[in-house]
Amino acid sequence: MKVIFRYNFFSIVTVFAVTMFFSCQGQLEDVKDINTAQRVPSGIAENFKLTYTDSGKVKAILTSSLNYDFSNQKFEFQEFPNGLYVEFFDDQNNKSTVTADYGIMYSQTSLVDLQGNVVLETYDGKKLEAPQLYWDQKNEWVFTEKEYTFTSDDLNMSGTGIDFNKEFSIVNSHENTGSAVVKE
Repeated sequence: MKVIFRYNFFSIVTVFAVTMFFSCQGQLEDVKDINTAQRVPSGIAENFKLTYTDSGKVKAILTSSLNYDFSNQKFEFQEFPNGLYVEFFDDQNNKSTVTADYGIMYSQTSLVDLQGNVVLETYDGKKLEAPQLYWDQKNEWVFTEKEYTFTSDDLNMSGTGIDFNKEFSIVNSHENTGSAVVKE
């Protein structure tokens, strides 16, 4: 009788231990998730509109159907998952525009990453189209390493990689082809 009791007891303990081991297995991922930082926005805004002014003059108006504010993260940023539309105004109040399917603004570096059907149109008829475009706000510099198409009254070109200042007075194109009107 002692042998049967020990055998049954050993079997019950083994089954119980195996059951506990496998029952904890499914929750291991949940326990790991507790220790990972969650990326939850500190604010969500629908029909977002931001007007940037300097010395009483409107410099830019940014609109988007959805804005996520991640200023609660170590590397703060704002995300525009449904795209954005920006109007820029120069000192003479001329308006240029930018549209993109997606945008993200990094607060600490003042870098803006625009993605998906990015179109930049200036008040004087210049147009740049690219799948991705970066805007360095501190240095007022625009750049991409992706394919682009640039059109204006006197210049049409396309290529891969371009960077320029906000007035288009300094332009560095990396690989391009195109045509230009040259005055004699």
